Amino acid sequence: MMKEEKKAYITGLDVRDVPWHRLTTAYGRGTDFPVYFETLFKMDDLKAVKKALYELTTNMEHQSTLWHGTPFGMIFMSRVLIEALNKSEQNPIANFLADELLDFFNCILQCYHDGDEMEHADPLPFFSDMLKEEYLWSEEYDEEEEEMRYEEDEVFPDDLFYSFYYYSWQAVLAYRSALEKEVSEKFAPKITAILAVL
Repeated sequence: MMKEEKKAYITGLDVRDVPWHRLTTAYGRGTDFPVYFETLFKMDDLKAVKKALYELTTNMEHQSTLWHGTPFGMIFMSRVLIEALNKSEQNPIANFLADELLDFFNCILQCYHDGDEMEHADPLPFFSDMLKEEYLWSEEYDEEEEEMRYEEDEVFPDDLFYSFYYYSWQAVLAYRSALEKEVSEKFAPKITAILAVL
């Protein structure tokens, strides 16, 4: 069961309240994430949607590793998924997007469960704790400085690192009731698989 305050934070978060440029991803920072989310929400240009989807998914997960930008990204990907499912019968781009996102969600949830089975620290108490100044990276992106930081033994504190996984799961869990209401026959097997691991 999800605590109401966690759900309220996840469902109420505004994309503008996340310092994307200070959150790590597999290939840098999440600076362009809001632009990609906007492209996905529009669902009106297949080529642009494919590019945005590629950029988001490859930066949010790489070889089963999740990043600082992933849990926040999953909040908005969850909203895009619900929207795509709602429009999938009328809009072929939404139909494509829903199918791709369900596969991606399954991958993210698998990463969470794999990480959860290993020994790990407790997650930070609140989703928003991951945005504390002490955890954010510098305002300016400096490739050399970032490479040096990654060479250090502890790039992310243990509780922060596990939070990337825990809160990515929570971001999807917050939208569970919307997924349970979905009646599309086409997507039923994939939605059922996701609900089973939530």
